[in-house]
Amino acid sequence: MANQLHVEVVAVEQKVWAGEAEMLVARTTEGEIGVLPGHSPLLGLLKEPSQVRVKLAGGEQLTYDVAGGFLSIDANGVTVLAESATPAAPEQH
Repeated sequence: MANQLHVEVVAVEQKVWAGEAEMLVARTTEGEIGVLPGHSPLLGLLKEPSQVRVKLAGGEQLTYDVAGGFLSIDANGVTVLAESATPAAPEQH
């Protein structure tokens, strides 16, 4: 089994989601970043508005619409601290 990344998505009022994931993708003011287990420490300002995608084992993906906030990566994993974070509507094809 591949290494897992501990992810927390937190809005001002509540913890939105927490768990183990294979990867997190977020858009910062510097551009899009993919975070895998073992990523170097980083603090980034989230682009507003944007989405955060959490890729789970087995191919499932959780997507959140976020407004404002930060992305913090440390040895324990990644935390998204957003002013608001809500599940994104499924894409229509």
